[in-house]
Amino acid sequence: MIENKNVTNFYVGNQGAFDIMVAKVLKSLKNKHCYISYTIVLAYLPKQDGNRDFLNTIYPEGLEEVPPKFAIIKRNDWMIEKSDFVVVYVKDVCGGAAKFKEVAEEKGEKVINIAEKIKQR
Repeated sequence: MIENKNVTNFYVGNQGAFDIMVAKVLKSLKNKHCYISYTIVLAYLPKQDGNRDFLNTIYPEGLEEVPPKFAIIKRNDWMIEKSDFVVVYVKDVCGGAAKFKEVAEEKGEKVINIAEKIKQR
């Protein structure tokens, strides 16, 4: 996407293994492509402690008013609205990632499902 679509700005969540892996890959890619940026989009206000790095994070305005049960959904909606492409890893038709993919498709976003790309190989 960086080389073929000229994408330079990336948003990533921080809830699951896929998000953690994507953040690590983006951090590594930034060494090769110094002009890209990535931001980890938080669903919850973090507790300040000395063990966590809050660089490259954002907490979308208005999330503080959302009940915790719906914070991830609202954060995901925010990321979809701010994005030109949505990259997911969805193998099943249920679950949070599948719902995220469905919402992005319903909003007309260009969705790339890495699980489908791997399956095609």
